[in-house]
Amino acid sequence: MRLDSSVQMRLYTLTKRQFVLVFICFFAAFVLTVLIGIAGPSIHVQSEEKILAKSPDVSGPYELQSPMLTRFNRSLWLTAIIRVEQKKAASFQDKFNLSVEVKGQCDDSTLEILTKTKANHSRTLSCKKGIECNELLLLYIGTFEYTNYIFTIHFYDLEDITAKVTELDFYFRSYNPSFSNMEIWFRFVFLVLSFIVTCMFAHSLRKFTMRDWSIEQKWMSVLLPLLLLYNDPIFPLVFLVDSWIPLVLDTIFQATFLSALLLFWLCAYHGIRHSDHKWVFFYLPKVTIVGLIWLSAILLACWQEYEARGDPTFNYKSDSGNYIGLISFFSVVGGLYLLYLIFLIIRAFTELKALPYMNLRLKFMTILMLFVVAVSISVTALRFGLSILDENFVTELSSYYENSVEFLAFYGLLNFYLYTMAFVYSPSKNAHKDSYFKDNPTFSMLNDSEDELIYGSDSDEARTSLTGPYQDSD
Repeated sequence: MRLDSSVQMRLYTLTKRQFVLVFICFFAAFVLTVLIGIAGPSIHVQSEEKILAKSPDVSGPYELQSPMLTRFNRSLWLTAIIRVEQKKAASFQDKFNLSVEVKGQCDDSTLEILTKTKANHSRTLSCKKGIECNELLLLYIGTFEYTNYIFTIHFYDLEDITAKVTELDFYFRSYNPSFSNMEIWFRFVFLVLSFIVTCMFAHSLRKFTMRDWSIEQKWMSVLLPLLLLYNDPIFPLVFLVDSWIPLVLDTIFQATFLSALLLFWLCAYHGIRHSDHKWVFFYLPKVTIVGLIWLSAILLACWQEYEARGDPTFNYKSDSGNYIGLISFFSVVGGLYLLYLIFLIIRAFTELKALPYMNLRLKFMTILMLFVVAVSISVTALRFGLSILDENFVTELSSYYENSVEFLAFYGLLNFYLYTMAFVYSPSKNAHKDSYFKDNPTFSMLNDSEDELIYGSDSDEARTSLTGPYQDSD
């Protein structure tokens, strides 16, 4: 293990009070965004149409008209709940086919057929005794070219399922225009804040050569520009153009930033122990693992959007045999990433716990990382629960968030996480004087006690009052 000196970070000069204040500000900002999300509008608006099943015409066809749509509705989902007699029916799973014809209603009330041939796909109806059957996703339209749509739905073999069908409930769901307005404004605010933080961080490092930057500072110079993409400066194009490209770009931007964050954690915990960062031995294994995760996420998102353009009824969960294989591959690679990260964290704490500076860097980085991971897992678990294991669950509706709380929690969490790291990892006021002495842990620990290293020397009056009772004799 060989450690080189680097630009002294503000983390080393914080007093105990300031150190705690940093965490308080981070948590307070996150809680504030969550509270705003709780008071915010719902993400989806819904309209319902109930149809009583009449034998032998239970298979339809059924003609449905969508509600009036605007660009701020963004996307449209049509789902159905098929209700059956529950008196004698046991739990069962039956497959049936359906076809959907889509027509767009022009301003002059004329209809234009959008599907050249009726799209035929199979769906699985899963019912449990005493519980209503699962909700089925019938079609998805990602971008609007018309204000109204007419759908003609025909079910095949529905009369042959285990239980008798009594009612069909159809649901139209789209984005709430109020939420779309809120999302535009909050993305814009986060984008402006991210730009300011990026410029300030870059300006603070202008006096130092890149080879003197710490591993955290180098990665912050990568993550902050990617955070600008995560906040998506071209997001308003979703409402301005009739194209699926802005949606796909938004997905790519988000997946790229999140993958870079995963790569940062691997590189930071490994790079903090070694100064020799050769591409083949240091970066290649990490880029390979994270790159496969990134590729899987991009493939799933772009696949759905592309197929939905020609076939609104396409659903990769139900209509592709490759879905389970892709999810299994994603899970295996994700598991490898997790094991590798845990291994690097254990090695870093084991080797560097005796070095005060390095120990402080590890503790700060780990506390923030664990909070980000814990919040992400908690929100995901509360939203999906055990249904995340079900390939036919429709709760997500192919959208990123279920309510305003989820949206602001994730966006606020990641933005404030980066802002906090940018502040703490920026150079201290005296970095140009102490870069090669005070910041070198192997040199400093020979002359200072642990508390002096972490919270400053006795020459700082305010810092002395905080660290004095804890100082050891040299």
